[in-house]
Amino acid sequence: MSRVVTLGEIMLRLATPGFARFQQAMPGALHASFAGAEASIAASLAFLGIDAAFVTALPDHAIAEACIADLRSLGVETKHILRTSTGRLGTYFLEHGANQRGGNVIYDREGSSIAITPASAYDWETIFTGCEWFVISGITPAISRNAADLALIALQEAARRKIKVVCDMNYRTKLWHWDPPLTARDLATRTMRSLLPYVTIFVGGISDATAMLGIDHTGDLHSLAKQIVAQFPNLTHAAFTLRDGSTSAAQCFSGALYEATTSTLHTAPRHTITHIIDRLGAGDAFTAALIFSFLQNSPLPTAISFATAAGCLAHSIEGDYNYSTRAEIEALMQGDGGGRVSR
Repeated sequence: MSRVVTLGEIMLRLATPGFARFQQAMPGALHASFAGAEASIAASLAFLGIDAAFVTALPDHAIAEACIADLRSLGVETKHILRTSTGRLGTYFLEHGANQRGGNVIYDREGSSIAITPASAYDWETIFTGCEWFVISGITPAISRNAADLALIALQEAARRKIKVVCDMNYRTKLWHWDPPLTARDLATRTMRSLLPYVTIFVGGISDATAMLGIDHTGDLHSLAKQIVAQFPNLTHAAFTLRDGSTSAAQCFSGALYEATTSTLHTAPRHTITHIIDRLGAGDAFTAALIFSFLQNSPLPTAISFATAAGCLAHSIEGDYNYSTRAEIEALMQGDGGGRVSR
């Protein structure tokens, strides 16, 4: 069976109940779960039956043990997670948006274990044994200078072993502040341009591409994809999540996949989402489903439709992890999106 390795930070997620504002909910109870882009991708892949491993560094305490147990319960391999005597478990606070009010995330992750643990602490030979795909996101190098170095070395180790690499760009303007006086956008552009030469498949939204690569997007999506691949000729594909909506509660979600060798852009049907339960993790579900499709050798139109359907369904599930089954994703691909009760 093909093995996928993901690397990144996993955090404690503390969300206000329902759609309460922070000031309404605190003091009071917050809903605790675990979240992080690369962990979410690994969880989705494992849920789809793929051999998926997650690599990170976590402090040596009981909450981190609970985090690892949670990943294991989903079938994610966790044996390469480092336990450290320094650093902490990062945290983020979430306030869901509603109607015209957008959501809000507050990060508390400075000094986390993965932010300070050097790349030399990881056993790359063992981590990448039997690995066919490696997944990282633009969030990891945004955390700290050390994490950016970790991302680069991990990509170099994967490339040396001829492992295919997927990078989900995930621009987070609140994180890119470890090299002042550079602006978040300038630091992200400089850093990601040093990483993308090792990447096989680019994944992101249009804003990710323009903000992190400094590309002036004035044409259509096909021209944007061509520009990205022209600047990074190692890329075989560029995938995009496409989101359109007037409020936090109702959106349209779709995707597109560009094939470099044929300069062909494949687009997926648009899914209208009229009631969003939780939009965080939808892009991770999209990326995981795209990788799954490549592992299945699916035709590219099928791959992007499957990825888009997975991302759409993730909006219906609370938390960052996508618990949608393959059958449910394929049913939505085939037009069964009526939400009927299965009896």
